[in-house]
Amino acid sequence: MNFHHSPLFLLFLFCFLGISQEKSTGPVIADYGPVFKIENPDFKTDMSQEFKVVFDVMDSPESHTELNKKLETAARFLNLHAQAGIPVSQLKVAVIVHNAASKDITHDEAYKTRFGVPNPNSGMVQALLDAGVEIIYCGQSSMARNFPKEDLISGVKIALSAMTANIQLQNQGYRPIKL
Repeated sequence: MNFHHSPLFLLFLFCFLGISQEKSTGPVIADYGPVFKIENPDFKTDMSQEFKVVFDVMDSPESHTELNKKLETAARFLNLHAQAGIPVSQLKVAVIVHNAASKDITHDEAYKTRFGVPNPNSGMVQALLDAGVEIIYCGQSSMARNFPKEDLISGVKIALSAMTANIQLQNQGYRPIKL
């Protein structure tokens, strides 16, 4: 083996590792919502703007032990904007949950009763609530899927319907993103 090329190879390896970038979580949601840092984007972000978004989440993984990546989008939204320097006070986030995603906002005891395992989303949902995200559950889904308020993680609100909550939030200036 030719060892005189080893320093060159190591230099190349360290340069490559320095260029490749890992996702990171935080600063808003520490354990969820990893994102890449984007240096000097061509489409500039208006740092003075208020970002009001409502995520419509109706799907859920088939596995009862898998994190709902669509719910995690709210954490990614908060983290990527905060990492870019936008003050958290300018980030207004709501998540409307309905349909199959109903199970993902239940507390561990209710989830375990139905599916035999703790809710893999409970920590993330609590972190979102703690960060000021408004999580709104469709009252129609609550009745149709038999997930009463008592089964929900504390802080989740029930609305008349997902449609009603979407209209009200849009009337308040929130921009909808359907997931």
